[in-house]
Amino acid sequence: MDEKEILFVDDDRAILELVREYLEDGGYRVECVDNGLAALERIRERPFAVVFTDIKMPDIDGLELLSAIKALRPETEVVMVTGHGTMESAIRAMKAGSCDYLQKPFKLPVLREIIERIFGDRRRRGEAEGGELRAEKRHRCGRLVGVSPRMQEVYAGIERACRVSGPVLIEGESGTGKELAARVIHEKSGPADRPFVVVACRSGLRGLEAEAAQERLTELWAAAGEGTLYLDELCDLSPIAQETLARMIRTRLAAASEPALRPSARLIGATQKTVREALARGELDAALFPLFAGAVIRMPPLRERREDLCLLVHHFLERFNARGAKPVYTVDPEVMDILHGYRWPGNLIQLENVIERAFALGVEAVIRPEDLPPEIQTAGAVSRFS
Repeated sequence: MDEKEILFVDDDRAILELVREYLEDGGYRVECVDNGLAALERIRERPFAVVFTDIKMPDIDGLELLSAIKALRPETEVVMVTGHGTMESAIRAMKAGSCDYLQKPFKLPVLREIIERIFGDRRRRGEAEGGELRAEKRHRCGRLVGVSPRMQEVYAGIERACRVSGPVLIEGESGTGKELAARVIHEKSGPADRPFVVVACRSGLRGLEAEAAQERLTELWAAAGEGTLYLDELCDLSPIAQETLARMIRTRLAAASEPALRPSARLIGATQKTVREALARGELDAALFPLFAGAVIRMPPLRERREDLCLLVHHFLERFNARGAKPVYTVDPEVMDILHGYRWPGNLIQLENVIERAFALGVEAVIRPEDLPPEIQTAGAVSRFS
């Protein structure tokens, strides 16, 4: 990203021409667009160091554009351009991640002062980090998305799991992305075209006696080849099947020094229950768990990572927009407030369904409160008056 690259968004074309000429004379690279949707397309295509955006625009307003920018380009600084009587919106924007505001009518030297201050701050941060601009947090790991501390722990766990070849256990509520995390480990550990075999323990292995369980597990492990065998809901295995699995893992780990006997496929197990709960209730074999204990990853529920909501919403918008449907670019700030206040019992799957529903309803450009499912609208109304 060129440090001096700036995007200025305003529906007044006279202002745009004035700003363009002034900043280009000052040595800056500047693009100007006269509406929020066009700005969003440019930001999707390439990064800008700074975006100046008017709050009041006819298609999507500056607050909606701010929300989208922070999801798509977290490193981009956003400055709100406000008119008289819109200071309340400027304050909301600062709380939502805007780094400054510029009040109309503005003097061009004031515009330049803001730009120079932003670039000066960026250079000082870069010098403090050895000359490189700091990336304080990872925003994704493979297809996993999130900046929250809980997701940073997940990313670190995945990196550790990729460095070893032993079994991995992923715990987390339904809808938190356990299988997706397993696929990320699979893809980061070798060629992505290797087999990824998914087994629902509740239906595929439940009720088998020891000999049948061993035979079936052997078949599945062989089917995974050089890839990954993913056992969904490990605690649904019968005690006999769990004992058999533990014995097979120990045998294969013991044979690791013999290439002819060494298991090729990685084993990843998943459970909705916490390990502590499963062990206490006898749902997870005490001899099986230690074989996974070297690599345990906990996928957090959405209510524990609310700071990821904006990023996730725009991640799902990007996905559904790519299908060629009528485009939906962002969400109304009030919608984001409602989403932050909701408990999300269905976690990521429920959030994804909310976004997909908006596309199915033919929402145009921006998701507004009335476009949300009734139960989420109701929860939002209750939270506002409680």
